[in-house]
Amino acid sequence: MKLKLAVLGSGSGSNMQSIVDAIEAGTLDAEIVCVLADVPDAKILERAAKHGLPGRYVSCAPFKTKLDGEAEQEYIRIMKEAGADTVVLAGFMRIVKPGLLAAFPNRVLNIHPALLPAFPGLHSWKQALDYGTKVAGCTVHFVDAGTDSGPIIVQKCVPVEEGDTPETLHARIQVQEHIAFPEALRHLAAGRLRIEGRRVIIG
Repeated sequence: MKLKLAVLGSGSGSNMQSIVDAIEAGTLDAEIVCVLADVPDAKILERAAKHGLPGRYVSCAPFKTKLDGEAEQEYIRIMKEAGADTVVLAGFMRIVKPGLLAAFPNRVLNIHPALLPAFPGLHSWKQALDYGTKVAGCTVHFVDAGTDSGPIIVQKCVPVEEGDTPETLHARIQVQEHIAFPEALRHLAAGRLRIEGRRVIIG
């Protein structure tokens, strides 16, 4: 079934770009119906405009770190009116709350630059490097009421190399993010994802 995607972002939108590229290449059966940003000059809105996608800034005030209250209701209204059936968090730097999750049950996906459940939260690639792990990576997961705690769909690994800095490690993780997010959405579009408890069964 063709996915109708609402993409939420705060920054450059490189993960949205990977999804756009997959759609344009014909390898992902999806349509991006709206792009919403909580930062007025977020580059993700430039990317949306370049591809003719409807994008807009929507304030999340008065909250600094979450999407809640009237702002949450406005986001839900815009996404529903656009016909979205799936929400993609592509570098959206806010905690989403139960209202949005209830509006799109088991249809909110996030990508996190770590192999969850290790290193949730911010700057996880730096957390991994500081901890001394030998392997890092990224995770696409369904969003639940916790922080980076929802059922895992796809994970990709990268080795931590001698001499890595947070920047070099993050760059290699991002390469895998751009593979993982379209892959997870392809599974969803094909109806191959089933949640059993905490596990996502692909098949």
